[in-house]
Amino acid sequence: MEIFNQNPNTFGDLPQALINELLEKSQGVGKTLFDAFNNVQKKKSQFREGLKKLELLRRDTDFDMPTPPTTCGIDGSCAKEELLSVDLLAAAAVALEGLIPPSEKRYWEEPRHKVFIKEENHSPETYTILRGVMIGYEQILAEKAPHDVVFIDGSLTTPLIHLNQALSMAKSGNNKNLKVSKKLFDIISESLTAYSKTVGNIRSDKLWVGMPKYTTHREVGAMLNWGQAYDDRALLTLVLTAGELTKPIDFEQPEQPWHLSFESSRKDIEVIKDALSTLKVMYYKPHDWTPALRIELNTSAAANDYQIAMVLQAIKYQCSTPGIFEPYPLFIADRMAKSLGIALPAFRQVATRQMAEDYSGDIGEVLLSMQGYRTEKDR
Repeated sequence: MEIFNQNPNTFGDLPQALINELLEKSQGVGKTLFDAFNNVQKKKSQFREGLKKLELLRRDTDFDMPTPPTTCGIDGSCAKEELLSVDLLAAAAVALEGLIPPSEKRYWEEPRHKVFIKEENHSPETYTILRGVMIGYEQILAEKAPHDVVFIDGSLTTPLIHLNQALSMAKSGNNKNLKVSKKLFDIISESLTAYSKTVGNIRSDKLWVGMPKYTTHREVGAMLNWGQAYDDRALLTLVLTAGELTKPIDFEQPEQPWHLSFESSRKDIEVIKDALSTLKVMYYKPHDWTPALRIELNTSAAANDYQIAMVLQAIKYQCSTPGIFEPYPLFIADRMAKSLGIALPAFRQVATRQMAEDYSGDIGEVLLSMQGYRTEKDR
């Protein structure tokens, strides 16, 4: 088949019989997906009329566009490598500047990243705590970024969810003594204060924008009775044309009210709860080659046409290259952050070499203790 000619390693070590069955069944999946796609195409005009009837459909040309604002993207990654003797944990957050407008002369001091790497005793709960450290780092960088528009990879609600989970585990049982737990305790106050500023967004000259790539929310679909077959982003990608956006509407709230299970200043807690309970969401398709982008905004920013225009201009300017389906700084930050897991074996090798240099006994014992539990894949 042509797929084998393109890349003989496409299916790795899968047995031939399994591959044949998967290929056969994939054709059925393709038929089902095509039927669903074709159904949306037939109803596209109906969906558009529904948006117009509720006055949810707008164009970016309805706004007085400012000069392209300065932007940056914030993303993070964490990885856990399970070795024979210990676990190797690493978390990092990075902040990347977007394409800089020609008139910009502002200086952004370094470092523009935060990193944590430690060995840890085996524990099934360390990854959740480590993810909390990563989220905390992201919030600190986002608050310190001196740019007009700060793109945050993911929903503005994600930090609260993951920090709650991480702190709950870090405080339970013997987890309090883990190195990663102590790091989380060290940064949680600063992280939470930064989060209250990013999600509260009380500044008029600066915007923090949540832009999740994967989302199952159906706020628009629920208003228009589109059913459960598609989430908003998937459907609006097909319905919206270049330059169109939806009017900001209420974020879909959870069944239970937002809850913080950790201690902080009363002011921070109230700001976060109020901001999340009034969060707004909109979708924007800046170009033909981009999907509909989900944009989460603080309620005050969503009510200000100038600030909406600043977000739209930032996105349009940073999505100016076909093949990049999100704002440029988020695209680059995501690629950098996701490289952490790939690079972790190299950090392990550095640690192993240091151990071998310091150990006076059989080096083979050192090498064996630093082997991973899982089979290593060729890179």
